Amino acid sequence: MATSMDEFTMSQLGSLRWADMRRRVRALVDGEVVVDSTRAIQVWEPYRVVGCYAVPVSDVVAPLSDAQTVDAADDHGPILTPVDPFAVHTTPGTTFDLVAGGRTLAGAAFRPDDADLAGHVLLDWSGFDEWREEEQTAVGHPHDPFQRIDCLDTGRHVVVTVGGSVLADSRRPTLLLETHLPPRHYLPREDVRTDLLVPSDTVTVCAYKGEATYWSAVVGDEVIPDVAWTYTDPLTDAEPVRDLICFYDERVDLTVER
Repeated sequence: MATSMDEFTMSQLGSLRWADMRRRVRALVDGEVVVDSTRAIQVWEPYRVVGCYAVPVSDVVAPLSDAQTVDAADDHGPILTPVDPFAVHTTPGTTFDLVAGGRTLAGAAFRPDDADLAGHVLLDWSGFDEWREEEQTAVGHPHDPFQRIDCLDTGRHVVVTVGGSVLADSRRPTLLLETHLPPRHYLPREDVRTDLLVPSDTVTVCAYKGEATYWSAVVGDEVIPDVAWTYTDPLTDAEPVRDLICFYDERVDLTVER
């Protein structure tokens, strides 16, 4: 019987998983390196779809303190995303504070009880000021070695409407495919009714694409918040969609030629 890789990946969601990262990883606080490791791995606690870095305790430059034993949490949703705090641990272990300079990063390190991860501590991405993979600053979350994006030129006809009003009409979109996520169509600005869009204060960060800024749509008396976004200074893999505009399929009517 053939195996669907999407189904196989999701079937392991309830397991404690890890992968060798094969790169130098550093974490900084107030400009000082407090974690420096060439032996970093990525660990996904059960039900988490985004992993975190874990390093041998000896690669943590800053001292660890206030050890607290924790049981696996059982009051969580079926899928944990980066919105769910690092402090929600779904496998038993011990938490530690990390003391860096004059700051205490409460619960920023977690040592699972699992024997295969003995001697490693998982690190709270959001607890540190900056992360680097080799000499490159990493944003959003650790790069997943099993995830990637592809940006493909396509000639499909894409039309975006709201309440019968056309927001965009393009025959030259760029199709962005990201592992485990729905396909997105990025459109040239010339093919978008930018007069119907107003800038939003919303900013998001993607580990693979960079920082996105948003627009809301105003169609008659209707306002659709944060309906579209763009990457004006994307990371390397997303360079093909620089300055292009993408709409949330879930918030508009999007028709794509098949």
